[in-house]
Amino acid sequence: MATAAKKITLSTSSDIPFNKLMLSQSNVRRIKAGVSIEELAEDIVRRGLLQGLSVRPVTDEAGAETGMFEIPAGGRRYRALELLVKQKRLARTAPVPCIVRAEGLAEEDSLAENVQRAPLHPLDQFRAFLALREKGQSEEEIAAAFFVSVNVVRQRLKLASVSPRLLEVYAEDGLGLDQLMAFTVTSDHERQEQAYERLNQAYDKHPHTIRRLLTEESVRASDKRVQFIGLDPYLEAGGTIMRDLFQGDDGGWLQDVALVDMLVTERLNEEADAVAAEGWKWVETAPDFPYGHTYGLRQLFGEPSPLTAEEETSREALQAEYDRLTEEYASAGELPDDIDARFGELETALEAFEARPMRFEPDDMARAGAFVSIAPGGVLRIERGYVRDEDEQSFECLGEPERSDAIAAVMGDAGEQCLTGQAGSPQSEAEEDEDLSPISDRLMTELSAHRTLALRQALGDEPDMAFLAALHALTLQVFYHYRTDSCLDLDLKSVSFGAQALGLNDSVCAQAIRTRHDDWAALLPKESAELWEALGDWDEARRRALFAHVVSMSVNALHEAWNRRPRALAHAGQLAATVALDMVRAGWRPTVDQFLGRVTKARILQAVAEGRGRDAADRIAHLKKGDMASQAEELLADTGWLPEPLRTPGGAPMTLLPADSTDGEAASEESEVPGGETDIGESAPVADNDADAEVTAAE
Repeated sequence: MATAAKKITLSTSSDIPFNKLMLSQSNVRRIKAGVSIEELAEDIVRRGLLQGLSVRPVTDEAGAETGMFEIPAGGRRYRALELLVKQKRLARTAPVPCIVRAEGLAEEDSLAENVQRAPLHPLDQFRAFLALREKGQSEEEIAAAFFVSVNVVRQRLKLASVSPRLLEVYAEDGLGLDQLMAFTVTSDHERQEQAYERLNQAYDKHPHTIRRLLTEESVRASDKRVQFIGLDPYLEAGGTIMRDLFQGDDGGWLQDVALVDMLVTERLNEEADAVAAEGWKWVETAPDFPYGHTYGLRQLFGEPSPLTAEEETSREALQAEYDRLTEEYASAGELPDDIDARFGELETALEAFEARPMRFEPDDMARAGAFVSIAPGGVLRIERGYVRDEDEQSFECLGEPERSDAIAAVMGDAGEQCLTGQAGSPQSEAEEDEDLSPISDRLMTELSAHRTLALRQALGDEPDMAFLAALHALTLQVFYHYRTDSCLDLDLKSVSFGAQALGLNDSVCAQAIRTRHDDWAALLPKESAELWEALGDWDEARRRALFAHVVSMSVNALHEAWNRRPRALAHAGQLAATVALDMVRAGWRPTVDQFLGRVTKARILQAVAEGRGRDAADRIAHLKKGDMASQAEELLADTGWLPEPLRTPGGAPMTLLPADSTDGEAASEESEVPGGETDIGESAPVADNDADAEVTAAE
């Protein structure tokens, strides 16, 4: 006969006055954790005691109950009640709901209450916050009720608004909390789910990868175009911004790229109208101009706008304060914060006086123009005073006095004699005997040939003067675009870049060259006729520095499929080694746009294998090319890896992939040119046989 299961008996509950309760030494909790006593006390004031205390009667030595009760489980709640009693917000005799136990061990009660308690899953908390919000509580009220910041409430509500499908995956531990946070960048559930599908096929599942997938078709608020127009006009025009509540996002991501471009164009056109009103013949606008867009154009040099008496007084006062503080804190090891900030303010104010607008002659402005674009940081960039070839004033258009001065400047005294009549016209012997007729062109050519040889011989004996003459000739070409102002037939070409990467004009090297060029332009005389004398007055160090700059502008290490120059490129390698060129320090990085997205999958895997090891390359080998390039960019970040064409000779050799690792779709995706880069817009010639291919690669 089966026996019936024994029924359990639950411990009795009763209300015990607070002053009859005391803490037990059997409580296993020793380390403070979770909500503070103060916050718990405030929660009890708001909602009452939601969970009673577990107590045991206190007995004397004889085993008789004393009327007091100890608390092995619920010590934090007791301390919160004790705090309320001390604050006179709770009576000392107030009844406290308690579960009275006598069986077992007190330590077992304390341990069981803490161990058996299941923590709330974060998703349940997110949904609970959302339920409170839907029932009318504001974010501020929820934050106050649970003693958290308003931002924490917003984060929890944002997490609860993620796609229900992804929330279920998170509930089943298919996603981590950091990954779920990354999905909140956008509120579009469809995009979230699409990114999740791509994530499942990728090796890299880091939160930053999720954010990149969700924002790849957006414009960062830190983009110079956005800084140029500002966020307010974009929002007023109906644009939307994706924000990340869980980490710094530099202002978020603007989703309407077309609207950003339209606002940028409108603002640039407004600025261009203002520049055109100054009197320039033409004004070109663009968010970015390619590097070298001013090559071949002569630049006008204006005069700084004079300071008014008030401005001069202000500048002198600022300079005096700057000098006084410099002298006062010359021996200080570290400047006080307020003094350091004041130095910054003074330097900014003084630089503003130095960078005041330039004034140009109206006649020059009538045949010159300006470029209006956006500099890094969203600052308006205006490049004024560039003359196109078709707008140059031709020699034939000069008036008679101007033409006479020009010829005299070039030919000297002999040139002045030539201007007295028609050179080379037939003259009778009688006329020649009677007066000083002009020297014929033929004779002038013969005489000047003797003079040219004599100058060559003399200059060859004067190395310093030869250097000065070469510097003069090259500087004329770089800064004045005049070749006829020098008798040296030297030619300095500055190659333009027909195809160049996006942002080349804002690169570290481009900005450094532009700054250096502008600094030299400010030191040189305005008129080319004054250059020789000015260079003669300079010391050797300044001449050599200028020479280095003008010569550097002629460097041409370009690989061009239609112009094979193996010896010139070999010399570029020698020059790079001599000056210890480091393209990593120069700011180049292997990004999708600059390299990885424009080569074959085999080369992507080769780059990762060299930069991060073969295992890393194998982990992304199964990806499609677009995802592979993105993953490779993440893997190669800060590794210092460079493609072979950018490596300075003497560095580590490139490790070639095995022939069987070449991807089948590689040949169909792009045509490659030697060095690993693809030729955009043109097809590299295909070698007829393997031997020809090896020769081409060697070049």
